[in-house]
Amino acid sequence: MNDKIKKLGDAELEIMLILWDAEKPVTSSYVLEHIRGKRSWALSTLMTILARLADKGFVFCDRTTRTNYYSALISEKDYKAKESRSFLERLYGNSIQNFVASLYDSKAINKDDLADLKKMIDDIDRRQGDA
Repeated sequence: MNDKIKKLGDAELEIMLILWDAEKPVTSSYVLEHIRGKRSWALSTLMTILARLADKGFVFCDRTTRTNYYSALISEKDYKAKESRSFLERLYGNSIQNFVASLYDSKAINKDDLADLKKMIDDIDRRQGDA
């Protein structure tokens, strides 16, 4: 996992989610079509953000044909892992217990969610015990 991955702004993240979801190189028109309803950008705005993402090392632009194709250079899994660690460190002192307690206290999750979380942890423990 690359710790040098930079943080994405909200607009950049929206574009990356489209690229990750596409799972293949796509055109700027494709991205613009999929962002409609969320953003009302001109093509020039999108192109500026795609260029910024390329400068940050997130996006590759294939210019070998008449149409430019954009693809993600950093996987969604890697980015989310880094951001999750950063979020947990900054806001909860790297304590998953404090994070879950905060979610529960704010009613963002309920007892059923906690039961699901416990089951998931038990499944992980069981799989690691089998390894």
